[in-house]
Amino acid sequence: MSVLDAIKGRFSVRHYLPEPVSENDLNTIIEAARFSQSAKNLQDWKFIVVRDEKMRQKLSVAAKGQSFVAQAPVVIACCGTGIDYVMTCGQHAYNLDVAIAMENMALTAYELGLGTCWLGAFYEDQIKIVLSIPEDDVRVVGLLTIGRPSDQRPEKRRKKLDEIVRYETW
Repeated sequence: MSVLDAIKGRFSVRHYLPEPVSENDLNTIIEAARFSQSAKNLQDWKFIVVRDEKMRQKLSVAAKGQSFVAQAPVVIACCGTGIDYVMTCGQHAYNLDVAIAMENMALTAYELGLGTCWLGAFYEDQIKIVLSIPEDDVRVVGLLTIGRPSDQRPEKRRKKLDEIVRYETW
């Protein structure tokens, strides 16, 4: 499978089969995050892997009651730890660095026949309480659910290139 095939094929899964994710597949997915690029190669991130059903249920509540969070066999809380570093362009590096790692995990999961959903709809303060994440110096950038999808891939609607691309100037 090419990278472009994986990009085009993956979708946000919101219904999972009750099958566990193998330890080997989980390690491969996490390895994809570990090898992600990061600003100044700081690798300022932590990934909290949650498989316990009761913990996933609590995460589901903190994720605005989205039931598929509890249904997914694995939820990874993706955190930025170097939250003070601002790149020359004015962006906080941790947001971008963790986002890159999350996408690498999502694409790797897809290659392994698994589905994911990237969540930003959650209450960070509640996630931090559930997972005992330090109050200061750590931000929860996203949650990534992982498992075998039970739903079919929906048709992807994308804008045409001429709607999103400019050459040389705006």
